[in-house]
Amino acid sequence: MLNSLDLEGRPEDTRVVVAMSGGVDSSVVAGLLKREGYDVVGVTLQLYDHGEAIHRKGACCAGQDIHDARDVAARLGIPHYVLDYESRFREAVIDRFAESYIAGETPVPCVACNQTVKFSDLLDTARNLGAEALATGHYVRSRLVDGHRAMYRPVDLDRDQSYFLFATTQEQLDFLRFPLGGLTKPETRAVARDLGLEVADKHDSQDICFVPQGKYADVIEKLKPEAAAAGDIVHVDGRVLGRHGGIIHFTVGQRKGLGVATGEPLFVIRLDAASRQVVVGPREALITHRLTLRDLNWIGGASLDAEVDSGRTVFAKVRSSRPPQAAMIVRQDGRIGVELLDGEQGIAPGQACVLYDAPGDEARVLGGGFIEATASMHRSLAAE
Repeated sequence: MLNSLDLEGRPEDTRVVVAMSGGVDSSVVAGLLKREGYDVVGVTLQLYDHGEAIHRKGACCAGQDIHDARDVAARLGIPHYVLDYESRFREAVIDRFAESYIAGETPVPCVACNQTVKFSDLLDTARNLGAEALATGHYVRSRLVDGHRAMYRPVDLDRDQSYFLFATTQEQLDFLRFPLGGLTKPETRAVARDLGLEVADKHDSQDICFVPQGKYADVIEKLKPEAAAAGDIVHVDGRVLGRHGGIIHFTVGQRKGLGVATGEPLFVIRLDAASRQVVVGPREALITHRLTLRDLNWIGGASLDAEVDSGRTVFAKVRSSRPPQAAMIVRQDGRIGVELLDGEQGIAPGQACVLYDAPGDEARVLGGGFIEATASMHRSLAAE
């Protein structure tokens, strides 16, 4: 008979490692599993320098967060370990983030963190500790389908974190558990109060942990001083409108702070790292209809080839804050592409495109990839 985590054996005979960030979500996961009788071990990752992190609000994995995770573990009466992953985090996440930005992309470092440090390195650590599962505080759901676990959007779509987990492999997904997928955030906080956890009303993380106040350019210039190379600001019609101090100061879709004026609203349409050009144009030039994906991860059950051949409508999410919209998966010159049936504005290379089989909270995550190139129906605006 399976227990509540779909594992054989009684909870007290089942060891589960909980990734504890120090926030309310992962703390509640540890508390719920402990209350059910599982053999719970808490693990917190030190990802970023304490001396810098403890002076910053709204960032995870900082000194205060480690302190909070330790206090929660003590209250619950579970073992707790802090693992120094700073070197690995810098190599796998921070450096890749900087390189992607310099290349004119808009990276999603939380995906890289889940893909490498959390769901690869930490997962191996959990196995070494004798765990049968690694549980996290992410708001997604998973359940058994044909002998393997499938990932679904959570009940609370305002907290949906499936966008950041698309790169989870089937092997990793089979080992992971997400106990909060069936709860809303208010319900999670209520459980924390019921468990007597001091973090019950702790604010959620806002910034990327290594980017204070969201100032990406400052971080990149510190890591890669050569990144702030000047170049031209060019209109999509070919006119040179002015100069800029480095493409790292711009993002696709940006409206303010362009440093040029033509009497019409202008937006950043794309960034050309090779020529150091910031290409600007009217709002309609931001509309994208076709995407080419790289590093595709498929966890959709049926094969990717079968999905492409079926020609059915899927639903694509191109930013974490946007709802999935109707799309089709296609092959383009041997590459996997996505056709957005109604178009979407402000899509940039480097972002993730996550695919679902439906638009609502019952949607299964089919997989996804990183956007390598975009194409628009607007003349002369293909970003190849």
